[in-house]
Amino acid sequence: MGGSVSLSVCGQLLCIGASLPHPRTWWFTEEKFGQAEKTELDAHFENLLARADSTKNWTEKILRQTEVLLQPNPSARVEEFLYEKLDRKVPSRVTNGELLAQYMAEAASELGPTTPYGKTLIKVAEAEKRLGAAERDFIHTASINFLTPLRNFLEGDWKTISKERRLLQNRRLDLDACKARLKKAKAAEAKATLWNDEVDKAEQELRVAQTEFDRQAEVTRLLLEGISSTHVNHLRCLHEFVESQTTYYAQCYRHMLDLQKQLGRFPGTFVGTTEPVSPPLSSTSPTTAVATMPVGPSVAGLAPPGEAALRLEVTPPASGTRKARVLYDYEAADSSELALLADELITVYSLPGMDPDWLIGERGNKKGKVPVTYLELLS
Repeated sequence: MGGSVSLSVCGQLLCIGASLPHPRTWWFTEEKFGQAEKTELDAHFENLLARADSTKNWTEKILRQTEVLLQPNPSARVEEFLYEKLDRKVPSRVTNGELLAQYMAEAASELGPTTPYGKTLIKVAEAEKRLGAAERDFIHTASINFLTPLRNFLEGDWKTISKERRLLQNRRLDLDACKARLKKAKAAEAKATLWNDEVDKAEQELRVAQTEFDRQAEVTRLLLEGISSTHVNHLRCLHEFVESQTTYYAQCYRHMLDLQKQLGRFPGTFVGTTEPVSPPLSSTSPTTAVATMPVGPSVAGLAPPGEAALRLEVTPPASGTRKARVLYDYEAADSSELALLADELITVYSLPGMDPDWLIGERGNKKGKVPVTYLELLS
């Protein structure tokens, strides 16, 4: 019905003397130049439109940046996009952690799996493999629970909203053109009685255009109000994304703690190597260097040979005991170890023949082994 109104309006405008290829195009141009009146939408409707536009814009930005987070390689993202458009399954891709694990395992095999370096390479390779598997699970979960709903909104609901908004725009242009035609017909009627039929026809077309506009406005309004449901759905997806990300980082933390404990329990890992030990960079004693530059749990056991040699030379002061501040929470692996809480102060000392990566820690009437890398030794 909207098309017939447009054609009729176009014909009448041409009779009045307007020369235009299409009434909507002509009227839209007139509005832009401020030469035509425009039917304004109510404030609530305008707010709904602005809210919908903001939702669409920010959803696009969040979607794109999440894709970058999950797959930093732009070439790989383009490849995955093409596979999706071709409706083909994306081939399985080795994660960076899994690839690093493969290289380390091959290096250990060639350099000697029974040497201290080879054994350490194998242990680290196993940890990197587990990290890569955890990353793969996180990417898969995040894609399903977070990226897919965002894409579905942009490619589904938003396209429907955009289509109905375009229809509403056309209905409004038809309505405004009918209003202008009726106004001109009434002006001409005052000068000539021959325009009576034109006025009646213009009024009829205006009523039809108004009905079509009101109907389309209601349809569009309902779709725009549905954005609230979209926000609720995206909120749920966001919680699931955070949960999957938390699980992923927790797995990484556990894997690295396990690796650190394994490396810390290799007595004299670097003993017997033919490589010379690098001298200290300053006159600071080895004990002071360890006390003032604590090593975080993420890199413990992976220091260069020179730094490891410095750490192996740590010995308690002449008094036999000293205070230490705990840098990180530590969960005891068994009853021989002492659980630690970050920022607490404990008393530590070493026993003859004890692994230099560990000390005996005491807190009240409790004591047990504690890793040196979790402590800052105090003077």
